[in-house]
Amino acid sequence: MGRLRKTEDDADRYLTRRSAVYYYKRRVPADVAPMDDRGGLINFSLKTRDLSRARRLRDEYERADNELWAMLIRGEGVPESLRKFRIATLKAKSLGFHYRTADEVALEPLELLVSRLEALTMDRGAINATLGGVERPQVKISEAFEVYLDQIAPAEVRGKSEGQRKRWKNGRKASAAAFIEVVGDLQIEKLSRDDTRRYYEHWLVRIAPKDGKPSHGPSIGNRRISDMRVFYREYFTLLGEPDRRNPFDNLSFKEKRGKKQRARPPFPHEWITDVILKSPALAKMNDEARGIMLVVADNGARPGEICNLSESQIVLDHPIPHIKIEPRDDPDDPREIKTDSSIRTLPLHGYALAVMRKFPKGFPTYRDNENSLSAAVNKFMRENGLLPTKKHCLYSFRHSFEDRMKNRHVDAELRRILFGHAIDREEYGEGGSLELHLRQIKKVSLPFDASIV
Repeated sequence: MGRLRKTEDDADRYLTRRSAVYYYKRRVPADVAPMDDRGGLINFSLKTRDLSRARRLRDEYERADNELWAMLIRGEGVPESLRKFRIATLKAKSLGFHYRTADEVALEPLELLVSRLEALTMDRGAINATLGGVERPQVKISEAFEVYLDQIAPAEVRGKSEGQRKRWKNGRKASAAAFIEVVGDLQIEKLSRDDTRRYYEHWLVRIAPKDGKPSHGPSIGNRRISDMRVFYREYFTLLGEPDRRNPFDNLSFKEKRGKKQRARPPFPHEWITDVILKSPALAKMNDEARGIMLVVADNGARPGEICNLSESQIVLDHPIPHIKIEPRDDPDDPREIKTDSSIRTLPLHGYALAVMRKFPKGFPTYRDNENSLSAAVNKFMRENGLLPTKKHCLYSFRHSFEDRMKNRHVDAELRRILFGHAIDREEYGEGGSLELHLRQIKKVSLPFDASIV
């Protein structure tokens, strides 16, 4: 018999051979052994002599065991019926089966039932898992959602900053609360298409009423339904049912796109140069908010990209000073970036360069707090007559930058790179040098006045 492999990076870990047949052999960790009724050692035949197939099967059983043991360790806070059901599904998975209740097992083909019975000879403690001894839990949507936040969300929010995690969770909590308010706190197992259609129609009369003006746009309805769709899918995947029919599928509202539908119009160029930049009121705005506003106005970056710059992303001791808009994997200061196409390096010139020289370590007041920044800047501009219409806001500077690039005939593909938008073709190369990008930004820079900074 081969030896028991333990090293995690060993390609043949947990594999042994007996009479040329491969076995999965693994010790149960001491801290979960009292909770795992399979005994201290897992050892059963993989029924194959092919090493590649044995490794694939080993990976599935290893993953299932890891999930099971993690569930046993962190089982607190989970409804008892759900905890027992989840443990049963993971045990079944670790033995090579999809979990089925006793009634469902009785309907399976004879050969599959025999396989389940054979599994009991190698693991006497797996009766519930193989023969469906645990009933499906009757869990309310609110209870299932707590499980989602506790056991699924941590993987989803990994890499996000504290503020990003808070906004992510609050958004999903709002979606679950809205659904429960309209449809009720039903048992998630019994949630039907009729229930989700009722919720869809709730939003339909607000987005596209037969009479009167809509009270909401399609984006909010789509967001609320999408959040519930993902929650439902991930919850039942956790229970071992990744292919379960999702009653939220194919429910959405059409969102019109295009220049005419832009909710945040660009500032006219003359409004920026003759009204905003020449207003004495700018001196009363707090330095960090004014600085971020000027950078956004001059290089078109998203406000959140600028207010969340760290010192390492501001490079001033370079022949071409620049900022690096990129995710941070620092566990003490993580941050996600909106999209892969948003990752870019922007050369600094004019107001942007002057501001970053003034704030070489970034903007601590608004770090991880872009909503506070937008609220402060928009309120200030509104109170000081710096907004030409009610629809204009801080983000309008970004659209103005785009218009300036178009008016100065900056190449369309380069515009997308500088703007942080995706290129609609397979990408080759790095999209041009920093020198090239600087030349294009100089073409569209605003008239510079150092006294404003």
